[in-house]
Amino acid sequence: MRIAALNGSPRLIGNTTSAVNVILDELEKQGFRTEHIQIYGSMMTPCNDCGSCVIRGDGRCIIEDDDMNMYMDRLIAADGVIIASPSYYGGIPGQLKILLERITTAASNRTGGNRLARKIGCAIAVQGHDGGTGAYSEIVNFMLRNKMVVCGSSPLTVLTGAKPGEVLDDKAGTAALRELGKEMGWLIARMNP
Repeated sequence: MRIAALNGSPRLIGNTTSAVNVILDELEKQGFRTEHIQIYGSMMTPCNDCGSCVIRGDGRCIIEDDDMNMYMDRLIAADGVIIASPSYYGGIPGQLKILLERITTAASNRTGGNRLARKIGCAIAVQGHDGGTGAYSEIVNFMLRNKMVVCGSSPLTVLTGAKPGEVLDDKAGTAALRELGKEMGWLIARMNP
């Protein structure tokens, strides 16, 4: 079984990466193969609602000069999907938002056969001091819109840390990440006997 973690932070080495590593470590202990996908170096072209994905009917975006189709294929190939993001002005960064909008358009019911449906997903948000619940909600909304099964935790995996590495000082948040990893692993195993 494979887990793909999409990291939407524009910082290659930062708190979002640290948070993703905590949950991936937990999943690896359970025997899952994991992939940490950082979109740091990719510039995403916004969806222009051209309708080409509907006309083509193959669930692929006609814009081939960025990495969106490749990222989408990696999420579709996974059994579980983690999407992690920092909070930028109370939401997810623009680059991640563009990617998720285009994936939703290309992989949705009307174009690509809803290829993310019934995949297990979970959300992680990292905030400097506030705004994390907004980013978390945007990720969960993406998953629900794509008919994914969202795995949650208590408390939510909204972690706080401003300077690189500070997120690991959020003891309740890191414990929630480990618990979420256990729950995600359990759910994937039950849904894929």
